[in-house]
Order: sequence, then C-alpha cells, then structure tokens
Amino acid sequence: MNETQKRDFNSGEETQKDDAEPIEPEVEHRLSGSKTFEEALQDAEAGPKETEKGFKPSLSEEKMHIERLENELEKTKDQLLRAMAETENLRRRAVKERQDAGKYAVSGFARDLLSVADNLRRALEAIPANMPQIDEQFKNILSGVEATERELLSVFERSGIKKLEPMNEVFDPNLHEVMFEAPVPGLPAGTIFQLVEPGYTIHDRLLRPARVGVVKDTGNGSGTDHDDLPPEPGRNLDTQV
Repeated sequence: MNETQKRDFNSGEETQKDDAEPIEPEVEHRLSGSKTFEEALQDAEAGPKETEKGFKPSLSEEKMHIERLENELEKTKDQLLRAMAETENLRRRAVKERQDAGKYAVSGFARDLLSVADNLRRALEAIPANMPQIDEQFKNILSGVEATERELLSVFERSGIKKLEPMNEVFDPNLHEVMFEAPVPGLPAGTIFQLVEPGYTIHDRLLRPARVGVVKDTGNGSGTDHDDLPPEPGRNLDTQV
C-alpha cells in the first residue's frame, strides 16, 4: 500500500468515528447496571423494598400487602378446620360401623333360629296338662324339651336377643304387628289382648315384630260395643198413641 492509499484509509476511519452518535450517560448506566432474570424474579417475590435511590413503599401498598396475607391465612385456617372436621367424622363413622358389625353380626343367624324357638314352644303347648302324670317316660321327654328351650333362650340373651311378649300392653307399631282386631269389654282400645307369636329384639334393633291381637275401637275409646249392651230403661217405649 503506498502513502496515498494509507492517507485515504485513515481519513475514512476518522469520518466514520465523527458520524457515530455518542451514547448518553444515563443509557450507558442502565445498560451496565441491568439485572439478570433470576435477580429480577427474586426482587419481585421479596415485594416492595428500599432501593438504591432511597425509594420506600407507600402505606397503602403495605396495607394491601398485609390484607392479602391475612386473607390467605384466614383461607388456610378455614381449609384446615374443614379437613379436621371431616377427619373426625370419618373416625366416628368408622368406630360406629365397627361397633355395629360386632353387635349385629349374628342377626341373620339369630333370625333363622327364631323358628326353632317357636317350634319348641308349640311342642310344649300342644302337650296336654295331665299327660306327664300318666306316662313317666313322656315326662322325661317333656323335661328335655323344656331344658332345650331354656338353653336356647339363654344363648339368645347372651347375644343381646330379647323376647317380646306384650300381653295387656299398648300397641306399639315399632315393635308389634296387628293380626286382627276385636272388641273386648273392660279393656281400652289399642290394648293387646292376645299374643299370636312373640317378637324378638337384638340390642336396640327389632329382629322380628310380635304378632298380636288388639282391642278394637268402637267409637267411645273402649273395646265395648254398644250393640252388645242391654237396652236402657224406657229406650224402646212406643210414644205414638
């Protein structure tokens, strides 16, 4: 390269430097002090704070920030209480189901044995009163049947099964089943005057209702029918003369 070409090249560089716009000091300070994405994210999570220029958040911003935290705390507390209540309900339900399973596990088996108890009672009631006095061997058989019935009822009681024989009691639709109604003098309406078949309960549940006969209501609150009464004196007098 000769001297003439060198002078032209140097003059061209100086021209380009003169044409370039100078960078303002404020822009240069911003570019040199820019933060990374991680630093900006940390500053956003930390909330408003005092900056290098001495900036402080206003009271309204602090109040809004406190209210937001209080609302979140109240919401979390409500969710925690609901979860604790639901857990307690599940625990109580599980305990009750376990207790019911222990108390009523034999319900189906006990219901099948009720017919056995009924047949033993029918067999004893079918025997004439003077039969054991006539035949000594038959007396021994009768004693065995009675002992079997007593043992069966004792097993029922140990399992929480009780026998219902509601004679002369007021009819209860939760425990009794009406088989027929009839007027009975001297007894109020709704009174059980005949037991067709005894009932049974297991703990506090009905295993089988007692089948009964109930005094019929004749309209005066008792089981006495006016048609069965003798006529009052002077009731049938002929007043047409």
